[in-house]
Amino acid sequence: QVQLVESGGGLVQPGGSLRLSCAVSGSIFSANAMGWYRQAAGKQRELVAVITNDGRTTYADSVKGRFTISRDNVKNTVYLQMNSPKPEDTAVYYCNVRSLVVHGMNYWGKGTLVTVSS
Repeated sequence: QVQLVESGGGLVQPGGSLRLSCAVSGSIFSANAMGWYRQAAGKQRELVAVITNDGRTTYADSVKGRFTISRDNVKNTVYLQMNSPKPEDTAVYYCNVRSLVVHGMNYWGKGTLVTVSS
């Protein structure tokens, strides 16, 4: 049973910083991608950033240059460093892990709320 537990959400001021963490437990294939998605009120869930087990990253254009995704393969943990957040970054952030070799092996965390407001 694969479980993902997010932490680090909360209230942050515009221009501040916040770091999200997601610890993954259980058996996952070594070839995988870990990522962060978000869903704002009334909107569809969207990709924020993804990182593969060999370090390749993908970012949404809206967060490039402000957010950084990283991972610790020993701890099976993925991080999202959010710098200079904007009010439009307010959303529930979800952690995701998926296998790159097994179709359909895709897991989600329960989400953590990030509110960017002064």
